[in-house]
Amino acid sequence: MTPSFSDPIGLEVRWDRLAAATDEAASTMLRTAFSTIIRESNDYTVVLMDRQGRTMAESRAGIPGFAALMSSLCAVVLDRFPAREWRDGDCVITNDPWIATGHLPDIAMITPIFHRGALVGFAGTAAHSPDIGGTPSMGATELISEGILIPPLRLFRAGGVEQGVKDLLLANVRLADQLWGDLEAQAAAHAVCRRRAREFLDDFGEPDFERFAAEVHALADAALRAAIRDLPDGVYRAGVDADGVEGHPTHIECAVTVSGDRIGIDYAGSSAQVPYSTNSTLNYTRAYSMYPLKILLDPATRTNWGSYQAITVTAPAGTIVNPTFPAPVVARHLTGHLLSCAIYQALAPVLPDRVIADSGGAPALRVRFAGVDDDGRPFSQMLFANAGMGASRDKDGLSTTAFPTNSGSGSVEAIEVASPLRFVRKELRADSGGRGRRRGGLGQDIEVHNPTRRPVQMVLLGDRERHPALGLAGGEPGATAYAVLDTGERLSLKSISQLAPGSSVVISFPGGGGFGAPEEREPHLAVADELGGYVRPPAVGREQTGEESHR
Repeated sequence: MTPSFSDPIGLEVRWDRLAAATDEAASTMLRTAFSTIIRESNDYTVVLMDRQGRTMAESRAGIPGFAALMSSLCAVVLDRFPAREWRDGDCVITNDPWIATGHLPDIAMITPIFHRGALVGFAGTAAHSPDIGGTPSMGATELISEGILIPPLRLFRAGGVEQGVKDLLLANVRLADQLWGDLEAQAAAHAVCRRRAREFLDDFGEPDFERFAAEVHALADAALRAAIRDLPDGVYRAGVDADGVEGHPTHIECAVTVSGDRIGIDYAGSSAQVPYSTNSTLNYTRAYSMYPLKILLDPATRTNWGSYQAITVTAPAGTIVNPTFPAPVVARHLTGHLLSCAIYQALAPVLPDRVIADSGGAPALRVRFAGVDDDGRPFSQMLFANAGMGASRDKDGLSTTAFPTNSGSGSVEAIEVASPLRFVRKELRADSGGRGRRRGGLGQDIEVHNPTRRPVQMVLLGDRERHPALGLAGGEPGATAYAVLDTGERLSLKSISQLAPGSSVVISFPGGGGFGAPEEREPHLAVADELGGYVRPPAVGREQTGEESHR
């Protein structure tokens, strides 16, 4: 039964007020963060939770998948640190991949909110740190090689720094100043959340968030269940293949079961976990299964803990989507981002007007550059750049747009300021979108130059060299990804190498899959594609340039 709300307008006003508080906190973190990963690439989340640790409001930027797992993260933290033990000014952090956001570079932070002496809720953030120690190599075969593991422990107690914890953490990372600066930026965001939450309760005359939380949770839950009821009951299946590592492809098997007002997603039949960092922990698998479903079925309702109660996600232990400790996981997005493709392909027969074809950015291609500049100063920068999205039945795919993550490509000028690297070009990649009645979004070509007298370490974490983003309903796949040095040497997208002094590398990001038969594309759109440079005429097309060999 759909719940009734006595004052829906008032509820929306209050909900928007609390969401605005998380947005303000996010802005505070962006403006005070030391690393470009947060302030330029939006690799973070900010949430406000009730005193049971269930999200009520989430920042509207950042990573939605992170927000989807903050409630389960807080539940584990509260099991370790019961509510009676919290004091105003406390702060607990963790980067445990089986508790937090799936790999060690992301540090989650939880702080309590007290109002008139009573614990009324929690603020939560998660953000990608500039460095977490370890060895940045796809060759890691266990978690300990990937960096320092932080179990849930207090970083601040009653407002004071736990100096021993700080010292231990900073002694195990390369960029201690940047990491600590980003943690302080997260703490600043929490201070905004606490202040605005108290003002909210005072202004609306509420002693706590219990009544408000119950209402917004019920509203979000009811909205999603109503959308699920519109689907025909049944079991819908799809399988997705990825490049994997060292010639061993990854297979993701997905079964989506619709039953009344509930959906279950099961990944039985997926590849076994591997001794490489592409394993996706179950909490990350759940987040990147629930979020694509939420925006497919109920894109209009603001998300919170209630948005995910009608969805269950299961996967056998020991698989690449539910690995057991201590599996390496630093590149878990190379598996987790592909889940949206499997889910949408499975649901294409019943939602052909709403799903999209595979996106080139599922999974995202990341490049880490690290070294020492000519003045002897160390640097480390992560290049976040986007591929093309898949097309839908009615629209071309968006070019160079992140999906299913929400991380931004950021400013290459900011990376140039923070490092000696120089970006020679950054341009749309013609012919990369899959052909179809609706064309897939274009990827991009980025050329990076090392002007220093020292080599720069380059770590590539990507996929889709051999398995392109697939089209739907007769649409063709997008172009595959590749990276080539100016010497002509082609690099594996799962590798660690050196960019020699004076050398350059071109990184070509993949395109999205097309939708519908290519011959059905309207002539005026085909002409516009050529005039816009999105598609090259046959005389100068893929066969002439040799690009077809990279597809």
